Amino acid sequence: MNRTTLSLIAGTTALAAVTGFAALSQPDAPGTDTAKAAAQLPVERTSLLCPAPSTSDLAETSYTSFTPVTKGTGSGGKAELREAVAESAGAPAAGEDKGKGEDDGKSGEDKPAKPVLTPKEPGKPVTGDSSGGDAPALVGTADGRFAPGWTVQETTEVAAGTGRGLQGVNCTAPDTDFWFPGASTDTDRTDYVHLTNPDDSAAVVDLELYGKDGALKSAVGEGITVPPHSSEPVLLSTLTDERQTDLTVHVNVRSGRVGAAVQALDDKIGGDWLPASTDPSGSLVLPGIPKDATSVRLVAFTPGDADADLKVRLASPSGPITPAGHETVHVKGGMTTAVDLGDVTRGEAGSLVLTPTDRSVPVVAALKVVRGKGDKQETAFIPATRPVGTRATSAGNSGKGGTLSLTAPAAAATVKVTASAGSEGGTPVSKTYTIKAGTTQDIEPPVPGGLKGTYALTVEPVSGGPVHGARTLAANEGGVPAFTVQTLPDDRGTVAVPEADEDLSVLQK
Repeated sequence: MNRTTLSLIAGTTALAAVTGFAALSQPDAPGTDTAKAAAQLPVERTSLLCPAPSTSDLAETSYTSFTPVTKGTGSGGKAELREAVAESAGAPAAGEDKGKGEDDGKSGEDKPAKPVLTPKEPGKPVTGDSSGGDAPALVGTADGRFAPGWTVQETTEVAAGTGRGLQGVNCTAPDTDFWFPGASTDTDRTDYVHLTNPDDSAAVVDLELYGKDGALKSAVGEGITVPPHSSEPVLLSTLTDERQTDLTVHVNVRSGRVGAAVQALDDKIGGDWLPASTDPSGSLVLPGIPKDATSVRLVAFTPGDADADLKVRLASPSGPITPAGHETVHVKGGMTTAVDLGDVTRGEAGSLVLTPTDRSVPVVAALKVVRGKGDKQETAFIPATRPVGTRATSAGNSGKGGTLSLTAPAAAATVKVTASAGSEGGTPVSKTYTIKAGTTQDIEPPVPGGLKGTYALTVEPVSGGPVHGARTLAANEGGVPAFTVQTLPDDRGTVAVPEADEDLSVLQK
């Protein structure tokens, strides 16, 4: 074996350990021999992107950065969030002239990249705050012991106006493909898709919109350029003249990679971030519907030409329930389908489980959830999400107003939930919970002893079947039941790295 071959093997192994691609870390990936030979190693480097939180002068935003302690990471490394240095002019407020502010003589590229959050050690959260509508998008990297499971939560309170209430989002890893069922260009909605580019070269993105009758024509959405280290908010209503209550947005990256999230703001019933649905799949789980939800709307889309017929089940605390009148849902190929499920939880914890009635057709889905009544309503979104996997991490918990929702759709499972130390003091606490098959359990998260500041939660399956989870933050703001829900997929802390078939300890010329 020559040096070139050895270099290729070493390079492939290093790339896997650095990037932690999801396909490499799946425990059920095809190829039994490879799985047996693979070792689960901590990722060595990762990146996260946080969208610009708000254009409202009344916005108050908090950030929490957290890395769980992971064995085998060594003592070096760092994590850091910085402003997107080439930040564009930003999204205008609803009804504001889009060109306003473009000729103020201040180029975004002239602004220095300021560090916003720099954690000191794994296992202890670090927090930061910003006020007003000028907070930029953030680009973050973590390496060494700070990389495995690195999580950043962005939470914004908006006191009044379009989108008022509580808005929260997990900062996302860059990728090349995103699906957002649940967006809208309705009269009361102002929806932006935020595209953030972490790299040194420009990214080129196509935005595809699908309504109830299929694809919407939009030449404006093709070939959108996102400059290096910058963020571009794109107002969906500028891409089409059609008013659609329910849309599916497909973010397809032609070159480069971006982080993507949809900010869905409503004039009457608040708003929140709409994260991407998990990859198209025949079966989906949408966890963490609040027990006091007054309205739940399912939005689903299948990317192919074939129609999908899905069974609809609610995983309740006592077991699976079929919603009356909504036993199944038919999703036409290439068309967005929406179904009003009403107050489907009937005062109990719940998660929606979608499974094929016959053949499996890949589908993406999300829920629009409303709490409150009349002019005191607030909105949040729950996308279909992957299982917890090895470990999931949730940052930005305060010890009050939080709920952790766990569901075991197929088989009973036991999970360990750990509350980290507080950002300003406190000692970690762990508790173990058993979730029965086909049920959802809402738990009040454990709180660190002597808590000061905010803390993080980690969820680790101990035994049994797959577990899906979500964390809800809630606050009462002037009688409005403000809330935001973040799902808990695997935190990408480890990656499967195949072992070499040959002894490479001696290099041969």
